[in-house]
Amino acid sequence: LPIQRPEVPMSSGVAPAKEPNATGPKAVELVLVKEQNGVQFTSSTLINPTQTPVETQERETWSKKVDFLLSVVGFAVDLANVWRFPYLCYKNGGGAFLVPYLLFMAIAGVPLFYMELALGQFTREGAAGVWKICPLLKGNGGTVELGSVRAPWIPPPWLRDAYSWWEALGCADFYRGHQDSSVRTSAHLGSDGSFHKTGPLRFLERGVLHLHESRGIDDLGPPRWQLTSCLVLVIILLYFSLWKGVKTSGKVVWITATMPYAVLFALLLRGLTLPGAVDGIRAYLSVDFHRLCESSVWIDAATQVCFSLGVGFGVLIAFSSYNKFTNNCYRDAVITTSVNSLTSFSSGFVVFSFLGYMAQKHSVPIGDVAKDGPGLIFIIYPEALATLPLSSAWAVVFFIMLLTLGIDSAMGGMESVITGLTDEFQLLHRHRELFTLSIVLATFFLSLFCVTNGGIYVFTLLDHFAAGTSILFGVLIEAIGVAWFYGVRQFSDDIQQMTGRRPSLYWRLCWKFVSPCFLLFVVVVSVVTFRPPHYGAYAFPKWANALGWAIASSSMCMVPVYAAYKLCSLPGSLREKLAYAITPEQERELVDSGEVRQFRVSAPLRVWLRRLRPCSRKRVPACVRLSP
Repeated sequence: LPIQRPEVPMSSGVAPAKEPNATGPKAVELVLVKEQNGVQFTSSTLINPTQTPVETQERETWSKKVDFLLSVVGFAVDLANVWRFPYLCYKNGGGAFLVPYLLFMAIAGVPLFYMELALGQFTREGAAGVWKICPLLKGNGGTVELGSVRAPWIPPPWLRDAYSWWEALGCADFYRGHQDSSVRTSAHLGSDGSFHKTGPLRFLERGVLHLHESRGIDDLGPPRWQLTSCLVLVIILLYFSLWKGVKTSGKVVWITATMPYAVLFALLLRGLTLPGAVDGIRAYLSVDFHRLCESSVWIDAATQVCFSLGVGFGVLIAFSSYNKFTNNCYRDAVITTSVNSLTSFSSGFVVFSFLGYMAQKHSVPIGDVAKDGPGLIFIIYPEALATLPLSSAWAVVFFIMLLTLGIDSAMGGMESVITGLTDEFQLLHRHRELFTLSIVLATFFLSLFCVTNGGIYVFTLLDHFAAGTSILFGVLIEAIGVAWFYGVRQFSDDIQQMTGRRPSLYWRLCWKFVSPCFLLFVVVVSVVTFRPPHYGAYAFPKWANALGWAIASSSMCMVPVYAAYKLCSLPGSLREKLAYAITPEQERELVDSGEVRQFRVSAPLRVWLRRLRPCSRKRVPACVRLSP
């Protein structure tokens, strides 16, 4: 029987849909908007003589708004905020480093963060499903998800935490004289002005990693049972945090996202009471504006902004896809990015209070203990804690902080992959618990390579290649796809439909021009300044570097490969193929009628072309439609 249109108010943003190239009579589409627990759901049906009504599944949402905020903050705030930013700030002119950092945060970091939150919330899809707005670039969803699952903290965050745990507890015993006398050495300044290997570092490499039993990456050896046990423990925690989706992960972040702040505050109070802490903080906040003339300072600020916020991993898109449709994503972006930056800056006081203490304890300049890399957290901190009263208690507290930081990042990366695939394949969605278990187990078996005698070499290789240029490339394609293919104007209309407020000119200019140019600059710089990875004096063989590039390029090549496949699979001429490939799926009927929004030119350019046409013998290209 024909269905009558109900007498109910309809949402202005919901439009009838029509299948492209469909034939036969069509009835009016019935669109319902219902509300349940404050969450809006839509159910649409396209009536054809041979079709039956099909309803879309209702998508779960966060139990509370604060669950979402804590999840985003927990993912974005990781170990890089604790040690990387303070070191870069000290290295690049102290307070002067805040100038390029805040500039890049304003013109690229926050706009890209805002864009991903709005994109996921409007489409209510994962990193792959959002490309219904531009099917040609759907391969970028694979790029993002591969980069997310292979990022340095996924799978090895628990490995780094385990290293720190064993090392910290070992350091406490070491300083109490329980370690073998062959490694009972303290940090001291060598004749070349650098630190010799400290006792904690020797204990880490020989007592925990057993690095001396491996000749290199081609001689990994068996997994260490101690580290494997830690890996199993964290795998179990991850599974039971993710198996029910945001219903469980939203509760776990109440602990994992807040615990680091409690520990950092406790460490700050303890660090400020140590001798030499004031000297360390003074070195951290020293201002040298002359350093701003060096290109390396600006490059460091640009890369720190890109990776500290976590854009490009698909996690923000996945998290925001579980928000209410009318959620204020703009406010969320401002709040979470501000918390991220403040955490990075305030953690510097904790780090450098202990560095000042270590420098005074060993009578060396702060520059000799403030070194880049995980050693700042995994070597200096445990050594400093081991010299304090109740060193074992402080070591356990420190381990808990590192564990929660790693758990948050791992949860976010895995949720990105799980959400993206379950949105694409309904069979996986119906069996989410089993699918989550398979993802976690696969991650466990791959991670076993990192807990072998030479596992630190595998970790270093992944750290160097898996989440560097490939992630930046994915963010660049994402920015271009949203701003230039889908269109800033349409994207702004979508945000206005959700929040009731249209983005200002500032955000539109950043999305259209500034952010893509910034990302292109960072991608080019990351390629030009590439240096082969190394661990200490160990240089990786050529085949390992080739494998690293293969890992990085395997995700980036998904964009052109899928684009070529999409164009070849569509019917019609090249122009028609391109029209279907770049037109959002809900606008396919416009392609059938010859009205392709992306092919239309703006009013100022249209006037310029009309003025130019009488003076030119060349015809305007057919693809440029001069619509009134």
